[in-house]
Amino acid sequence: MSERPFHSRKPRFQRPQGKRQGRRDPQAWRPPHEIDTTILYGWHPVVEALRNGKRTIRRLLATENSLRRLQEENVPLPLEPEMVRPDDINRLLEPDAVHQGLYVEADPLPSPSVDTLSGKRVVLALDQITDPHNVGAIVRTAAAFDVEAIITTARHSPAATGVLAKSASGGLEHVPFMIVKNLGDTLTALGERGFQRIGLDSEGEANIDELQLRLPLVLVLGSEGKGLRQRTRECCDVIGRLDMPGEIKSLNVSNAAAISLFAVTKAVAKPGA
Repeated sequence: MSERPFHSRKPRFQRPQGKRQGRRDPQAWRPPHEIDTTILYGWHPVVEALRNGKRTIRRLLATENSLRRLQEENVPLPLEPEMVRPDDINRLLEPDAVHQGLYVEADPLPSPSVDTLSGKRVVLALDQITDPHNVGAIVRTAAAFDVEAIITTARHSPAATGVLAKSASGGLEHVPFMIVKNLGDTLTALGERGFQRIGLDSEGEANIDELQLRLPLVLVLGSEGKGLRQRTRECCDVIGRLDMPGEIKSLNVSNAAAISLFAVTKAVAKPGA
């Protein structure tokens, strides 16, 4: 960056042509494995991306106040930011997107594979969970519990960009996505590598607290409503459940992910587990 005082810089922003407010990002309709540009906006997603040495930033847009805050908090800037007005960022996003004066275009992060997983930390697998808000909340929780990777399918899964990244609140930079063609085949391959495969379902065989858990382990969550698909269930070693003492026995999948990850990570951390 230039060493001139921040307030002396002139905006270098050029409005994109052909994109109007309210128009849905065409990338939202592409399979996750075909996304070649990750869109990040909002304070936490953008700051975590700027601090992530593995993330290649291609473009950074910031309002005057947000850029000043980045400098005050000593956030590294890998490229010269473009100072813009809030409405300039609004035009690049869907209506009501809360960008907090920051917008980034970046390369997707590297993806692990069955062979590169260490097995020393819990792995999470999502069976056709399609709501980007739910998946983003799960990513944030996974980052809090030090999950090694999140497995999703190339179809019937939201891309790790935009709304998902905003909902993850920076967690996307800490938990890589492993995108596979077939979840059942991947669970089979993980089983051959010694992974314990634990499915989660309200009709599971035993309370997840009662299961004998050990690493390496993959926890498999199903979509709301449909739950785990039959093939997915067949590829799990055991199906656990969360016993609820109250009248409501089911939870939002992101809440279920948080409770089950707490139980699983606590169990595998015990001496001798």
